[in-house]
Amino acid sequence: MIVAGVMSGTSADGVDVAVVSIQGRGSYLSFKLLVHDYSEYPKPIRQAVLAAMNAGRISVAELSRLNFRLGEFYAYAVAKAQKKAKAKKLDLVGCHGQTIYHQGTAEPYLGKKIACTWQTGEGSIVAARLGVPVVSDFRPADMAAGGKGAPLVPLLDYAIFRSKNKGRIVQNIGGIANLTAIPADAEPGEMMAFDTGPGNMVVDRLIRVLFDRPYDRGGAIAHKGTILKPILEYLLDADYFKLKPPKTAGREEFGAAYAEAFLRRCGKVPKADVIATATALTARSMAQAVQRFVLKRGRYLDWVVSGGGTKNAALMAMLEKEAAELGLWLRHSDDFGIPSSAKEAVAFALLAYQTWNQLPGNVPSATGAKRAVVLGKISYV
Repeated sequence: MIVAGVMSGTSADGVDVAVVSIQGRGSYLSFKLLVHDYSEYPKPIRQAVLAAMNAGRISVAELSRLNFRLGEFYAYAVAKAQKKAKAKKLDLVGCHGQTIYHQGTAEPYLGKKIACTWQTGEGSIVAARLGVPVVSDFRPADMAAGGKGAPLVPLLDYAIFRSKNKGRIVQNIGGIANLTAIPADAEPGEMMAFDTGPGNMVVDRLIRVLFDRPYDRGGAIAHKGTILKPILEYLLDADYFKLKPPKTAGREEFGAAYAEAFLRRCGKVPKADVIATATALTARSMAQAVQRFVLKRGRYLDWVVSGGGTKNAALMAMLEKEAAELGLWLRHSDDFGIPSSAKEAVAFALLAYQTWNQLPGNVPSATGAKRAVVLGKISYV
């Protein structure tokens, strides 16, 4: 099957599309990335997405309109990628949608404890525009089975990075950073996966507030700053970082309110120092998670990184140092044939393929679900 995977992450900057050829199943599953393409959100769409995320108050009409508008944009992004791949036809699309709210832990609501999530972007619109069935809304099935709805990338991580002889830690750095720990010669149920904390989210927010730019290109501003160590140590003492896996995070934990509190704590210091400290928070929180929750359970050799954060040279220099201190070899997913920025889109192509074939897509040891389940909802043409 030729499957397009569509991913728009918590950074809310645009949409990654991976067109993938997939066949087989289980141990005989094989896939090949045909093309990866990126479509940046137009400024009005990005502003609408950011306004909807974790909003204290927003109209139902606005949410409904955004759902359908994003469906149109996803269809456009897939069509563009299909043309780039010179693929005559697609058999299936797997569309993650844009997360506007995620609460992985059950909390009281109207007399009952519930966990919930919301990924918007209407799959029926994508299916109608492309003439191809679409699998979307992947996370709720895992949550209905008692999981946290994330992370869902471990199935792909296992397919690509498992090794008979080496334990590997696979780290994705998007808006939120998450890892999958795969012991040597592991079965899927022996993996551990969880969100380590902020990836690019806090840095990007502070860059917008302090410099009116979308992100710290290449980590240039962080390179000029000095890390405020007392503030960094204070931030690393937060409850989330101590919480045992499985666990998930999002803008609810590390969004605008967090960044504003971060900025207040920094006080009147050079702006570059704020960015250097936020960048160090990402690097140290990832390393701290590896040391605290992963290395105690086994021996690992590789720390494989992917995601938009790999383009930040200042962050990668910090991670090189952290990896050396942990006795790990820092590598890129590109070394294994998957471009860093394409990996999550490839994952949702694979998850859609699993759903289409009525096969489970979650890994219960990663999400905390009681059982493996088929994920998503299918919109037919």
